Amino acid sequence: MSTYDKNMALTGTPPKALTTGQKIATVLGMSGLAILFLATLNVDFPQKALWLTIALTAIFSGTVWFSAAAYVNTSKGIKNDGVWFKSVSSRGVWAWMAGIALTTFYIVLYFYPQYLGLAEAGKNTGIIALFDPLSYLLSGNPASQWFVYGTLYTIAILAFGIKFIWKYRHNRYEMIRTSSVMFFQTAFAFLIPEFMSRLNSDSFSLPYYDLKNIWPLNYYNFERYRVNSMIDAGDIGLAMLIFGILSIFVITPILTYKYGKRWYCSWVCGCGGLAETAGDAFRQLSDKTQKAWKIERWVVHSVVVFVTLMTTAVIYSYLGNDSSKYWLTKNTFLLGVAGILTLVFGWVMLFKRKELQKDARYGAIGYFTIIIALIGFHYLNGDGNVFLFKSETLRKTYGFLIGSIFSGVIGTGFYPIFGNRVWCRFGCPMAAILGFQQRLFSRFRITTNGGQCISCGNCSTYCEMGIDVRAYAQRGENIVRSSCVGCGICSAVCPRGVLKLENGPEKGRINATEILLGNDVNLMDLVNQK
Repeated sequence: MSTYDKNMALTGTPPKALTTGQKIATVLGMSGLAILFLATLNVDFPQKALWLTIALTAIFSGTVWFSAAAYVNTSKGIKNDGVWFKSVSSRGVWAWMAGIALTTFYIVLYFYPQYLGLAEAGKNTGIIALFDPLSYLLSGNPASQWFVYGTLYTIAILAFGIKFIWKYRHNRYEMIRTSSVMFFQTAFAFLIPEFMSRLNSDSFSLPYYDLKNIWPLNYYNFERYRVNSMIDAGDIGLAMLIFGILSIFVITPILTYKYGKRWYCSWVCGCGGLAETAGDAFRQLSDKTQKAWKIERWVVHSVVVFVTLMTTAVIYSYLGNDSSKYWLTKNTFLLGVAGILTLVFGWVMLFKRKELQKDARYGAIGYFTIIIALIGFHYLNGDGNVFLFKSETLRKTYGFLIGSIFSGVIGTGFYPIFGNRVWCRFGCPMAAILGFQQRLFSRFRITTNGGQCISCGNCSTYCEMGIDVRAYAQRGENIVRSSCVGCGICSAVCPRGVLKLENGPEKGRINATEILLGNDVNLMDLVNQK
């Protein structure tokens, strides 16, 4: 007989013991992981296709079975019982062990793939060899560490995505957007690039292209070898190059204006997909302090500056100076970059400065000044360097610090310690750019009904981006934040239906407390406008 007292605490009750079904599911899933671990230790499996199928099926089935036992036979609604009592979801021993294991995996994956069996010449061994049959089936090529990672990544999003849908099945929005990230990861990030690789030949070759990745996430997309390969591939390659450019300057702003950054961060992005599904158990660990918020703003926008400088330097390095041979010369390109930045920040300062915090406004001006200064330094230092550094040095530095360490090792490995959106909050340049657009000219907002708020704190607790949602709800103020990814969990966990995700007119979207209190405005004019 259970000794737990029945109560109505919103934080939940201590977790119950695992059911028999969950124990069997755990053994099943661990058996699949055991096969992969043995392969990593160079245990030779004679029928690799069969053993790989057994391993992946066991991992997927075990996860789904465990999730079904936890949610399917319960009533609809958020079940966060025991989240602060479980070691793995409250920074306990199991959380640190999981974090260390994930971090170790990412370090080996990025920097020591030979220990996974990757062979520079000859046949693969270890776990990579185990994945060779699947890789040959899809692309006709032997597996790499990235194929192994992509397969496991996709399996995780699909399995934990089913868990997520069962958990939030009372909320139609959560079910649809989770199905969306499952589709985009499986089709656009995993299958389509592999099929494209199979179509390559001696006369036709396209680079590996995740179609849902947009600059600056795919910061490597405008490197010389990729641009040349797309141009050499004819109409298809040229269409892909044009699509990549249009994605930056046309598609992204339009979709963000209509739907906010959630169209990408919560519906399409693979990083966000893994965070929302496999990382759902850790969303309550995000830091909600003002200190974390200040660090987030400066760090993530510094990454944007870094990737802009690096990409500009890389493109500049392979352009020519002869205007009779090249329509896009080095000087024209630099002037174009400076011109675009001038237009963007000039528009912000002239028409949108009231929407920005004072320190963010000064930060934007400071970043713009730095970029202009670096371009000036280039002219003063001649053609030897680009922005005082070799372009290749900038690219390698960014790839190592941001592309590998931040997005992989820290961004995913630290889920159990810092929450599931560490990379999205502090490091993702795409999230920062979309957040800038969302804050300034998007129709998206989260509306609140302050009269219904009971200050339970569920919304703030489970906000993975560290936003104190309750503070907005208590004042009845719309939530318009650059960092908000529109996941909708705050609305889903609200017991009173206070929060609602909406797309509406820009006017009146930001109704700050200062205006509601009547500072420096005529309240009657404000009332008459409404």
